[in-house]
Amino acid sequence: MPGAMDGVRILDLTTMVAGPVATMMLADQGADVIKVESPHGDLMRHFSRGRNGMNPGFLSCNRNKRSLAVDLKSADGLQIIRRLIATAQVLVHNFRPGIAERIGLGEEAVRAIQRDIVYVSITGYGTKGPYAGQRAYDPVIQAMSGLADIQRDRDTRRPRMVRTIIADYTTALTAAQAITAALFARERTGIGQHVRLSMLDAMIAYLWPEAMPSLTFVGNESDPSDGEVGPDLVFATQDRYITAAALSDDEWAGMCRALNRQELIDDPRFKTARDRSINAVERRSITSAELEKWRADEILPRLLANDVPSAPVVSRFELLQDAQVRENQILEVFETEAFGKVRMPRPAAQFGRTPAMIRAMAPMLGADNSAILAELGYDPSDIARLESSRVIHNQSRKEPSDG
Repeated sequence: MPGAMDGVRILDLTTMVAGPVATMMLADQGADVIKVESPHGDLMRHFSRGRNGMNPGFLSCNRNKRSLAVDLKSADGLQIIRRLIATAQVLVHNFRPGIAERIGLGEEAVRAIQRDIVYVSITGYGTKGPYAGQRAYDPVIQAMSGLADIQRDRDTRRPRMVRTIIADYTTALTAAQAITAALFARERTGIGQHVRLSMLDAMIAYLWPEAMPSLTFVGNESDPSDGEVGPDLVFATQDRYITAAALSDDEWAGMCRALNRQELIDDPRFKTARDRSINAVERRSITSAELEKWRADEILPRLLANDVPSAPVVSRFELLQDAQVRENQILEVFETEAFGKVRMPRPAAQFGRTPAMIRAMAPMLGADNSAILAELGYDPSDIARLESSRVIHNQSRKEPSDG
């Protein structure tokens, strides 16, 4: 069965992670995503050797897409993109402000070709303001959004980064949802629109409800870091680390019973959710000290029996054999001719009638040049000329000699 986004063509001019992951999600859901790259290719292609010319980072951000490698600085290359625009419903780029206009792909120029296109621009900081023209990668946004401050070391107070590119992925999820919303509006009104999204916007919105709520009421602000200096929700037991979170009154009572500390249930410091929040440092210190008295295989069953959300902290290798992961087939293994066996997570959202699925691995650079150009009406001699003049590039073919 076709996916929910079947029939939607997306021109993906993004690089690195945020934009490519957003369009990959839509490709998983059936969209025809054409990844437009320079002859050098997305920088993500070059970070590690991988297997047979494909590295795992790029593969994990670009499955289910087709690749067109074209020189946008050439008149013929720009003409190819213009012809593609006429066939597309969505165009996505992550150029810094002003660059799209400079190369002839600003909203006005694109909309002159395809009036109702959904035009999406992803930036680091937005299109105006003192930082608008600056380059921004994930660590920069972690620093600027307050996330590194949230993660600071309890003892040294040194800010720390989250060791995953969370700003990129948060932006990707926000972008994918925004694109589908804009397409839904277009379906109802027949009018496309410009969706502007910055990584800084996405991260502040993501962090606010949990990490910055004390800044919500103007005139009554308090330091959001109050209560963050105590132990986090990773606890040591005698043999391994676990996590346990007791938010509701019932969960707190369950944790107290599991730890044989029933007297804490009615302790005025912890009686209500508000009390436990005010005294979070002391509460977590007590919890941490109690959990250290147990082995994980002793305390986890007690916590779960008392309906306390808890789990062992598993390693990434342990994840591969985890019973829940295996039962739900979260990780799939594909046998491919080019790359051998490839393991990837399936699309997280499962549709009852319009399935999202992994149909193809990420493409080699320029692998679909000929097929895409043929769809646009270029004949074989045109394609050969564009290739010989280096307007288009195919990774699997040798470049023409200069002499």
